[in-house]
Amino acid sequence: MNDKVMRNLSYGLFVLTAREGEKDNGCIINTVTQVASEPNRISISVNKKNFTHDMILKTREFNVSILSENAKFPTFQHFGFQSGRDVDKMQGITVSRSANGIVYLNSGETNAFISGKVIDAIDVGSHTLFIADVTDGEILSDVPSATYAYYFSSIKPKPEAAPKKKGWICTICGYIYEGEVLPPDFICPICKHPASDFKKLS
Repeated sequence: MNDKVMRNLSYGLFVLTAREGEKDNGCIINTVTQVASEPNRISISVNKKNFTHDMILKTREFNVSILSENAKFPTFQHFGFQSGRDVDKMQGITVSRSANGIVYLNSGETNAFISGKVIDAIDVGSHTLFIADVTDGEILSDVPSATYAYYFSSIKPKPEAAPKKKGWICTICGYIYEGEVLPPDFICPICKHPASDFKKLS
């Protein structure tokens, strides 16, 4: 395995994949850490409620696809928000299989994959920390890894700005009166303060 693969690990985002029998599954994780270099050894943290967690606990093998700055938001939706118990998580996704028989993403959205063989599983409450020897890996592109900062600035869609409300706001309790003109005898229905305690929304 090319040692350059390990350099692609960053505080970023990854698709973790596993296989049990004929069933493939995957999920988004954000913790892959190199813990040793001779031999190459990594740790991953996986939520116990995730179906992929159960597979790794049984089979003791997994792949990690390192998401690059080419990753698209639908990939995060697909692997982050869908259950793998009742759907085929790999349907419509471009994948390849590594030597361990587990799929990895090979769609141009990843820059490398790493295969791991679990040597220890540590219960850390809501998650299990898996320590694994690296058994395989390959560089897929030279596009930088997608960090959290890049994800929020360039991948995750920006929320649409809510239309600005027109009206008046009570400076005492924050109640908003919608309308161009605030009646001079208006009384706040929440705090019972008069119109003089309101200011126009800008």
